[in-house]
Amino acid sequence: MGVYSQSFELCTSRKGLHEITGQVREVVRASGLGSGMCNVFICHTSASLCIQENADPTARADLEAFFERLVPPDQPYFQHTSEGPDDMPSHIKSALTEVSLSIPIQSGRLSLGTWQGIYLFEHRERPHRRKLVVSVW
Repeated sequence: MGVYSQSFELCTSRKGLHEITGQVREVVRASGLGSGMCNVFICHTSASLCIQENADPTARADLEAFFERLVPPDQPYFQHTSEGPDDMPSHIKSALTEVSLSIPIQSGRLSLGTWQGIYLFEHRERPHRRKLVVSVW
């Protein structure tokens, strides 16, 4: 069984959810695989991945707001602040979510539900260049 793997980078302009479903679909298409599995991995500890609703933007806004309330920046009990007040909160948010997702492939397509999209969840305030690895087998 062979594995097809491809990396890509995404430049985030802000904190929040950034849809990457299209980029992952392109890798699956390029693999030529009809059925199998797709794994998406983010090579960072201050951003993460999630599958979330992609139809109503208020769902994403509510999720982003929830995580901000759950782990607010600039708390006096955080020691790890070398990169700013959102440094440790970004690592906690990443630990609470996922750095890797597995999605089945059927008939050459990702088996996502009607309203599901794949998102990079940027937890840092300032722009970042994030590397992702997509593997298909």
